[in-house]
Amino acid sequence: MTRYDLIIIGAGPAGLSAAIEAAACGLKVIVFDENAKPGGQLFKQIHKFFGSKEHKAKIRGYQIGEELLKEANENGVEVVLNATVAGLYQDKEITVSIDQEIRHYKGDAVIVATGASENMVPFEGWTLPGVIGAGAAQTMMNLHGVRPGSRVLMLGSGNVGLVVSFQLLQAGCEVVALVDAAPKVGGYGVHAAKVARCGVPFYLSHTIIKAEGTDRVTGVTIGEVDKNWQVIPGSSKHFEADTICLAVGLSPMSQLTKMAGCDMKDTPTGYVPVCDETGATSIPGIFAAGDVSGIEEASSAMIEGRIAGISAAEYLGFATREKQEERIKELKEALVSLREGMFAPENRGKNVEKTDEGIDVSLNLLKKGYVADSEISRFPGVTRGKGIHPVIECTQNIPCNPCQDSCPRKCILVGNKITALPVFQEEKGCTGCGLCVSSCSGQAIFLINEELEPGFASITMPYEFLPLPEPGDMGAGLDRSGAEVCEAEVIEVKSKKAYDHTSLLTIKVPVDMAMKARFFRRQEVET
Repeated sequence: MTRYDLIIIGAGPAGLSAAIEAAACGLKVIVFDENAKPGGQLFKQIHKFFGSKEHKAKIRGYQIGEELLKEANENGVEVVLNATVAGLYQDKEITVSIDQEIRHYKGDAVIVATGASENMVPFEGWTLPGVIGAGAAQTMMNLHGVRPGSRVLMLGSGNVGLVVSFQLLQAGCEVVALVDAAPKVGGYGVHAAKVARCGVPFYLSHTIIKAEGTDRVTGVTIGEVDKNWQVIPGSSKHFEADTICLAVGLSPMSQLTKMAGCDMKDTPTGYVPVCDETGATSIPGIFAAGDVSGIEEASSAMIEGRIAGISAAEYLGFATREKQEERIKELKEALVSLREGMFAPENRGKNVEKTDEGIDVSLNLLKKGYVADSEISRFPGVTRGKGIHPVIECTQNIPCNPCQDSCPRKCILVGNKITALPVFQEEKGCTGCGLCVSSCSGQAIFLINEELEPGFASITMPYEFLPLPEPGDMGAGLDRSGAEVCEAEVIEVKSKKAYDHTSLLTIKVPVDMAMKARFFRRQEVET
């Protein structure tokens, strides 16, 4: 039996963060993961993270994974892959299946960071080939370069469903509809808005009735549900599709903590071990971090991992209580800021009607995925002005402030509370550099110039689709709902290292479309 100071189960964002924190205190750390690659979900996440600098905001998930792996290696962390932990016991002994052989390891402390698994939902035809989880779709696209299908229907409007829908579009798939039985969009509005303006229709209060096909999915029928979640007769709608993607939530993979005898509890996010603020379970020396202790975003999981790492170090005598308390205080401040605003844990299931600033929430956004023209002007970042200036269509109190940090002239103000709605400070003088546009994790900032030339305005927008349009290309300007509203001409395309793979696309539109057109669709050239 091989002994280590600390054994960590799971090499995802929580596990790697815990390993780094503990190893930096001098612990001999080993991390086991059942997958062929470390990093957990991070290496599937090609979108930019929310939060602030300390949360690695505006950095893409796979880049964060690379940073964590590099830091773990520099701190001497041993990572064992293709290693399935089959057992965890009270004395902190584990059994691991490696190369079809069961091996035994003993830790003076153990951190369980096993993450979560995708939920599934049964319906007629749900076992047909072509019905897949959103995480599986991400793996196919972002790790293996394989499109899951050509015409995809997404079930689920939480952040996973919204993010993966956008990535399906980036991969060249057509998303025929985004469906959710809930009466309102569950994820961030900015994620929904960037999907809606690409022309994807939202069907809230709808569910899948059946998947059609014999040996594979060839179509899908959905229906509207009433307040009792029953399908309303005569409300069915049919879509031709070859893929149904399910994003219907996650369940904590807490089996090992239960096996070890940790106290467990049922919560709104699943069956989890009872933990204190340090991640300590009811069994001394066994800690839990990340989704296994409650479903949250990867940013929160990384902070929870570091808290568990320093706590394991203190438990084993590698860090003083004072050092642990000081570090946890620092980390908790970063964690608390992620748990504020409309999406705070205490607001789950509640009908939030106003922002923290007292502004009415966009009902159209919640029901259709985009803010209506009649609603958009009520938000502080949406301004009119002379010359080029940003229009910030951030309408919910989500934890994010890269726009504030990116502006060299300090034109954008979020303030100390990162869930506040951003405000444009006109007197600072916008130069049109576009850094705010490229840094916005929600792709919700546009540069507008209503004085481009008589009768025309320019709109600079974030663009992450290939192939890139070229100056002179003609096409259509799409509004927030994805409807064509005007003719548009590409006048500039910028791709710089500082923009981190977010190109800035500038189009010329009629001046009365400056506050309406929010996406560009290139005109198809007949051959």
